[in-house]
Amino acid sequence: MTTDPRALPGADPHTGNREIDPVTGYEFTGHEWGGIKELNTPFPKIALLALVLTFAYSVVAWILLPAWPLGRDYTRGLLGLDQQKMAEERLSDLAKLRADWLYRFENPDFDALASDAALMAVAMPAAARLYQDNCAACHGRDGHGGPGYPVLHDDHWLWGGTPEQIALTLQVGINAAHPETRWAEMPTFDWMDRAERVALAEYVAALPTGAANHESEAAMLFAENCATCHGEGGIGGLMNGAPSLVDDAVIYGQDVQTIMETLRRGRRGVMPYWSARISEAKINVLALYVARLAARPEGEATQAQRETGE
Repeated sequence: MTTDPRALPGADPHTGNREIDPVTGYEFTGHEWGGIKELNTPFPKIALLALVLTFAYSVVAWILLPAWPLGRDYTRGLLGLDQQKMAEERLSDLAKLRADWLYRFENPDFDALASDAALMAVAMPAAARLYQDNCAACHGRDGHGGPGYPVLHDDHWLWGGTPEQIALTLQVGINAAHPETRWAEMPTFDWMDRAERVALAEYVAALPTGAANHESEAAMLFAENCATCHGEGGIGGLMNGAPSLVDDAVIYGQDVQTIMETLRRGRRGVMPYWSARISEAKINVLALYVARLAARPEGEATQAQRETGE
């Protein structure tokens, strides 16, 4: 029997030789799936070359770059690269670029700052980057909020929407560990009869649509138990942490089932305080940026993000 399968024009399975493909000249392996026979072809040279190059690159990378863990440390490589150090150097370079204008926000005269068009052209794209890094995870990329997190691009504010008020909220937080934090809590109403809670939930759910009956017994329940915090008719805006109930941006949802859960269990959201994490100047930049979200035409915030590479 020849050792070169391509030398055989064909094969008889009864002779012990494998069958030869008449088109390619290669042996069949004897494996067959649904009428398709497998050829005993050699390993592709290009794949072998790629494997050799990959292994060679791995060896070079092991030598030159940080690679092998050593318990609490790792091999540094001949190039001595350190990604943490590189990141710190880039942050330092960024801080130097911002220093030329950021110092002006240390003394927050927000009206004067906002009126300086040249300053705003530089500061707001940087503020958009600060917002994405520190705020977007909860409040959304464009300030559209989400379950448990208030919207920032409308005119309904828990603690006021001026730059000064926003800066204070950023500094001390809400229900946070700061000694001067703002406090707000929705108490439970499990003491109320279930029928009353259902009527109250249906009334509150109807407020954004304008279909609520303000002469009903449920409206009286609201006036006696809810208006102190949420305002007459649920309009909010009392700067006490109680949201408006008449807009379409309710923090936890305003369907009957969600309201029933709120009445039964209460709510107590937390906004961390940022004065221990970022400088006062950056807080003021963020405050001015967030205050301007409501005044921006739809889509402009996203444009600011694109200017920062987002």
